[in-house]
Amino acid sequence: MARADDTERQTAGRGGPGGPPAPGPADLQAFAVQLRRMNGEINRMVHGFAHRNGLHVTDVQALAAILDADEPMTPGRLREHLGLTSGAVTACVDRLERAGHVTRVRESSDRRVVHLYYAADAKPAARSYFRPLAQAAGTALARFDDAELAVALRFLTALNEELALRDASGRS
Repeated sequence: MARADDTERQTAGRGGPGGPPAPGPADLQAFAVQLRRMNGEINRMVHGFAHRNGLHVTDVQALAAILDADEPMTPGRLREHLGLTSGAVTACVDRLERAGHVTRVRESSDRRVVHLYYAADAKPAARSYFRPLAQAAGTALARFDDAELAVALRFLTALNEELALRDASGRS
């Protein structure tokens, strides 16, 4: 049987009438725990892929940035994305190119511009290694209907947008 203080605790910190409910401290804690767990599991896989392929973890982060980019990635944009120096990005791209994971392509209209592409020959190895992650995501997605998934995607998008607004120290 619910007690009055349980109901009060459940509604504490919620938005006003008509507004979206604000998560309470327990909700934020539960989200934080699950996000850390997910981050830990993904990091474990990333470290394994890096080790198996003779790469640094930063190299795998660079590969993900190149793969996920909306437009061809440049070394300068990769530097900004990873928060590295120009020299560190050059070393990273050199390692990835030597390992056959990326190709550098000079822009035909301006030879100074270099675009980075995930090498087509390297994609099958990455797909194979990360298949368990894709399968786990697919299994988890199947537990939710389209409306629930839309909300989850909106939350993850909003969280990533908020995180992108903060510098490395966590300040706005």
